[in-house]
Order: sequence, then structure tokens, then C-alpha cells
Amino acid sequence: MFSKILIANRGEIALRIIRACRELGIRSVAVYSEADKDSIHVRFADEAVCIGKALSADTYLNIPAIISAAEITDVEAIHPGYGFLAENAHFAEICESCQITFIGPSPQSIRLMGDKMSAKETMRKAGLPITPGGTAIIKNKEDAIKTAKRIKYPVIIKASAGGGGRGMRVCHNDVRLISSLITAQAEAEAAFGSRDVYIEKYIAKPRHIEFQILADGYGNIIHLGERDCSIQRRHQKLLEESPSPALDKKLRQKIGDMAVRGAKAANYKSAGTMEFLLDPDGNFYFMEMNTRIQVEHPVTEMVTGVDLVKEQILIASGEKLSCSQEDIEIEGSAIECRINAEDAENGFIPCPGRIERLNLPGGPRVRIDTHIYSGFEVSPFYDSLLAKVITHGRVREEAISIMIRALNELVISPIKTTTQFHLKILENPLFVKGDISTHFIEEMLKEKQEVEV
Repeated sequence: MFSKILIANRGEIALRIIRACRELGIRSVAVYSEADKDSIHVRFADEAVCIGKALSADTYLNIPAIISAAEITDVEAIHPGYGFLAENAHFAEICESCQITFIGPSPQSIRLMGDKMSAKETMRKAGLPITPGGTAIIKNKEDAIKTAKRIKYPVIIKASAGGGGRGMRVCHNDVRLISSLITAQAEAEAAFGSRDVYIEKYIAKPRHIEFQILADGYGNIIHLGERDCSIQRRHQKLLEESPSPALDKKLRQKIGDMAVRGAKAANYKSAGTMEFLLDPDGNFYFMEMNTRIQVEHPVTEMVTGVDLVKEQILIASGEKLSCSQEDIEIEGSAIECRINAEDAENGFIPCPGRIERLNLPGGPRVRIDTHIYSGFEVSPFYDSLLAKVITHGRVREEAISIMIRALNELVISPIKTTTQFHLKILENPLFVKGDISTHFIEEMLKEKQEVEV
């Protein structure tokens, strides 16, 4: 087992990893920017090293600074959390070359699954269903039109090297396709450093279903059920739940088996997530693999009782999985709401500033993952996530009612947050029925605008 780990991240995920380290008897080292000098993860870590001023490029994305901090503090491993360098194969390689364990998959697996084209081809060969198209990089408008005619409109353009909705465009005809291609390529290059895009069939009103994977270095791979991440705005997730109201036991087993098969094909080791689109007819298609711990991992922990961050650390240290597939049981239902410092009434613009009043909810079956406190200064330099509120119920309806109660107890003032927007989602009749898709928020906002007009 490691004696000391550096956390190459900030905010709630850094604090989450520190807590796992403490329970495992491992000392932790925090790195931080000058803007984060008063953050809780800096206070709670056993050691802390300032690695720069405020910008991410100078700090949490600064590989030399992070490696220097690791060497100065004599750590044996680095946990990247999510975001920043978590899926950076080059960073994982540098860790290896410095004889520091990267708590995550191998650089080869990161690189293979980070490229959407190679990932889809790997999964296709492994027998996983993939959406029509998406098998070649689109170089010019002739390639684009030829592909669109083969798989038929509507189609979607996607960035090969990225995600999060950047470089993504839906097209219903040739004119729209040609104009969107240039825009998507430019956006992909600006966001990911590569203008490579591909085209695949657009699935109307799908659900976004992802399966949590754990894999050790001894060939043991299991899944821990699914999370339904369909509630999203502009391809950014807002609310996640497990299990999905759309999956029965038979379909869960079928997709779960495919997820495990795909992870084996990628020679995967660590925690990871296999992501799928599920259409209204029950057909599912592999979308991508996230080679890191996910923001929404707590909902899986709530329904399975498995500590995913501890498992990640144990796997990286050379341990076998602590559980088998037969040990995994989904108990009850869990929901997570991401509370962001954004004004939902004004286009979700970021709302940095000082938190003067704070009340975090509590009570049975409520978990809060957060790094904020009264007096905390929400920085304009980083992601706007303030807290994750997670509730667990014996059934989905109970998880929803507990979440509504918890959000009504939550006070973060005077800055604007998305708390009230989440309450509107939870009280929406379609959400309560489980009748959702990735277009749910778009349709909800459109309906609100029509009522106001």
C-alpha cells in the first residue's frame, strides 16, 4: 500500500480523495493555486504545495509543477481526480518515467479510448453495437455529404478528440451539414488541439446511460450497474440517478455484460465508465469510455455500498478487486444534483463571489460532497460546481422526495445557484414518471419560454 499520495486536483474531488486516503491510512499532499490558498482541500491534506497563481494552465494543468511538487514531497502515487489531467496520457507516461504511480489506467488505454475513432473501432471489433457512421475522419465536404447520404439524415458531427458538446452539431440537410462542418472543425481545434471530426447517425431523444467499471491488474473486471445521465444542458450533466427507470433486469445485464467486454478489449485497469445511448425502442449503442472517476460516482456508491475511490487506490497499489460481480447488488435508488454557481434565469451565466450564508442539508439518506464554507470565495477561474447533493431512497419516489426536502434546506447566499432550477426538474411530472431523454431540459426551457410569451 502507498504511504503518501499527491492529489493533482482541487475542489470537492480533491477533498473526496483526501478522505479516502485518510481512511486507508495514507498521507495526502494537496497542490493548489494562489486563488485556492484558503480552500478546504489545502487545510485538510497532510501537506500542501502552492504550484502557481490562478490560471489552470499555470497550475492544475502544469505538468512540470505537479511533478516537482510530487518529487519534493516524496510521494509514491498521484491521483488526478476528474478533469484537468485525469485523461492525459502524456501526464500518465511522465508519472511512469518518474517512477510515480498514476492512479488510473495505463497511458495506452487512455490514448486508445480518448480517441473516439479508435475507441469505436475497438468496441466494434469486441462486438459492441455502435451508431451507424463514425468509422472515418471527415476531411472535407465531399466526405461529409457521402457519409450523410449513406447513413441518412439526421446526422451529428462530433469532435474525435473531445466531448462535452464542443465541436458537436446536428444536421438535417446538405446545406446545414457543409456550414456546420467548418464550424465544428474550428471549435474542435480550439478546444482539443485537433480539428478531426466524424459523422454518425443522430439518435432522436435518446437516454444517456453509463455503466461503472472496476478492473484490477489480474484480469478481474466487473460493472456496478448503470447511471442515467439524461438530464443535461448543452451536453453538460446536471442530474444523475441510479438505477435508470428505463432498464429492467434483463436489459441491465445485457448492457452490463457488453460494458465488461468492452473494458476487456481496451485492456483496462482502474475505475472507468462505459457510456451508451439508449433509444426509445430499447436499442443501445456504445458512445465513449471515460477513463477516470466520474463527477457522478456517488450515486453508484449509494446503491452498491462500494467506495469507488478506495477501490481505485487499492487497484493502483497492486491489490485485487475487493468484490466480485456476484457481490454487487443494487439497493434502492439514488439521485445526484450538481449545484453550480450559475444564474439559471439568465442563461446560466457564472456567478462567482463570496458566500456569506451557508446551510447544508442533512438528515437520513442525504450525502453532501462539497468544498465550500461560509466566507468561501467562489473563483471565476475554475468550474462553477459548488456542491453535489446526493439522496438515497428505498424506491425512486422516495429518493426524489428526500432530494426535494434537502434542496429546500440548502442555502448558499448571496450568489446565484442552480438549486431552484433543480427543484423545477424534480417536480416536473415527466421527470417524476421517468419519461426523460437528453432533450428534457431543452424542452422544459422551451415550454417555459412559450408560457412567458
